[in-house]
Amino acid sequence: MSDFAPTSASPTVAAIIVAAGYGQRMTAPDKPQSENIPKQFRQLGGKPVICWSLDAFAQHENITRIILVVGQGQEAHALAIINQHHSKHSEMVTIVKGGASRMQSVRNGMATLSDAGFDGLVAIHDAARPLLQQGTLDALIGKLAISSAKDVAGVIPVLSVSDSLKQVKDNLITDVIDRDKASAAQTPQLFHFQQIAPLYDNLAHENVTDDASIAMSAGLNVATIAGSRSLMKLTYEDDFTFLEHLSRAAGKGQNTGSLMDIRLGNGFDVHKFGDTPGPITLCGIKIDSEFGLTAHSDGDVGLHALCDALFGALADGDIGSHFPPSDDKWKDADSARFLHYAVEKCHNAKATIMHLDLTLICEYPKITPHRDAMRKRIAEITGLDISRIAVKATTSEGLGFTGRREGIAAQATATICYNSAEPS
Repeated sequence: MSDFAPTSASPTVAAIIVAAGYGQRMTAPDKPQSENIPKQFRQLGGKPVICWSLDAFAQHENITRIILVVGQGQEAHALAIINQHHSKHSEMVTIVKGGASRMQSVRNGMATLSDAGFDGLVAIHDAARPLLQQGTLDALIGKLAISSAKDVAGVIPVLSVSDSLKQVKDNLITDVIDRDKASAAQTPQLFHFQQIAPLYDNLAHENVTDDASIAMSAGLNVATIAGSRSLMKLTYEDDFTFLEHLSRAAGKGQNTGSLMDIRLGNGFDVHKFGDTPGPITLCGIKIDSEFGLTAHSDGDVGLHALCDALFGALADGDIGSHFPPSDDKWKDADSARFLHYAVEKCHNAKATIMHLDLTLICEYPKITPHRDAMRKRIAEITGLDISRIAVKATTSEGLGFTGRREGIAAQATATICYNSAEPS
């Protein structure tokens, strides 16, 4: 329950949803232009991104009009989405062509409201912040409704900053910013229409980052409410993975701050040294060794442990059930095939591998000289960034079979994150 709630006396509110960008930071250079869909039209939780904001505003009792600002040439696509997903609210929505900058797009939206003689509150919102909750709208409208327009022209949601902030120039830190005095601004930003609209006609420059800055530059006061972590902005490709979880929860009426289906799996494997000479294969690379390892496949104890960790995270058996040693097909097999298979199982289950952590336990051979090559090879097999792969080594201090140099053991942990609320 928000601290502020609109009442029957609350003013009417129009929403301007800014969806005119082309998502350059999400554009994949290796894809044809036809496959690089602007982020506001991509699917999120079973519907286009813009639908989330349209739904949030259309369902709020104080919203009477929605201005959807889209890029040039996107009007027909936006109309088709509205007809498919928002037919019962279509009379509320007006599609407006945007400009070359965000501020120009907002200006075009403001002009449409001015031409219609609108006089109330206007909420300006980025479509790239799809998970707008009714409580946030209640708090914004409620706070501005109880404030005098003379004292407060607008109100915006903000988040406290938890990271250390640095001022950087030419890759060097030049100053430290006091984070206790800083907040991250979000949208929607709500204003008295008659106060904010004229300011867009006389902008000194177009690179203003948000609407509150325009109001403040004109000497107007802007208040704040507590923002929401779920209102994060879709900026980079990785943001979709996180917001996909939140959108699934929001679609089921769950708390969007609580759903992250993260699974951990552990793997352990042992191979003993035999009488035949090396080399041996560890983590996909050849290492000189006086003795080889006894195994049905290539005996790669590191990759075998990683496979079992992934199978464990998936709750899908173990390496022996997928590649039984009784099957001659796997005789002397390259264990990279096993790990690649485990990775594909994750992909098929709509799970993202977040991190792989491997510890090799042995007195011999020395692992440290080969650590970087091992991490690189695992990255090649799995497709993970090398920063998400850890390879460590330890000894058993001369104790047990590894201490007696009779073999090598490996222990692994895999962290995966399901990309849907219900893993398949």
